[in-house]
Amino acid sequence: METRDSQQSNINPFWIAEISQPLPISRRLFNSGMTVLAVALSSLALIPLFSIIWEILYRGLSGLKPEMFVKEVIENGFANAIVGTLIMVGIASAISIPCGVMGGIYLSEFGRGTKLGSAIRFIITVLTGVPSIVVGVFVYGVLVFTTKTYTGFAGGFALAVIMLPIITLTTEEALKLIPTPQRLASAALGGNKFQTTFKVVISAAIPGITTGVLLAVARAAGETAPLLFTASSSYFWSDVFSGPTASLPVIIYNLYTDSDPAKNALVWTASIILVGMVLFFSLLSRFFTNKRRTN
Repeated sequence: METRDSQQSNINPFWIAEISQPLPISRRLFNSGMTVLAVALSSLALIPLFSIIWEILYRGLSGLKPEMFVKEVIENGFANAIVGTLIMVGIASAISIPCGVMGGIYLSEFGRGTKLGSAIRFIITVLTGVPSIVVGVFVYGVLVFTTKTYTGFAGGFALAVIMLPIITLTTEEALKLIPTPQRLASAALGGNKFQTTFKVVISAAIPGITTGVLLAVARAAGETAPLLFTASSSYFWSDVFSGPTASLPVIIYNLYTDSDPAKNALVWTASIILVGMVLFFSLLSRFFTNKRRTN
């Protein structure tokens, strides 16, 4: 008690008076003005988003029918386009997720500070900025031109090239967020570098890695340009490994330019389905992000 009283007696009364006084009117006006400006600019940024969603729902919701999920595009349905999109995204995930996760592990745990790791990171960073249409042209020259046919596998490979740098960099960042004391604790218990990485670090970073994977999947599901050069499109059911494959983004593009008004009107309905798929993967990523924060 005496120590606390002596500390309180040493506090300068002038400081107490300064702290208890309200802020000057100029600072309060500046703070209020910046708050209003931030809210106004944030609202302005949301206007295009809500405008797009409103326009899609207003024009396409009336045409959305349950039978569209079981019929082909030629029958005014989207079953083959939905399945084609999911298959190509699945092919892309099967290729890019293992490569991207292992690449992120190398950059974070084994190649940190090395020249090779820096070179790989630079190449991956550059790859994230490559336009998707350039990726489509590249895969066209590698697969389509060689096999002389458009295939869903070629489309999945193009999407994998787009997903790979996203998964690699997000995996690296997720692993970097794991505290160093966890690695030291594993080493103190006798764990080697391999055991520490795969049993401790990766286990703790799984929510962050999953978030990066789902964001990459959402990005790939909405891509159009690469599929125009690789998978083309089809109004019928087709084999993804032997012929052109339908996908929702390309179907939307084709329906928009179709001369048939009935087909043209389906653009908005197909847009609802595509936005719903992307929203689903985005919500999943948010779920894992919140789970990581709570843990």
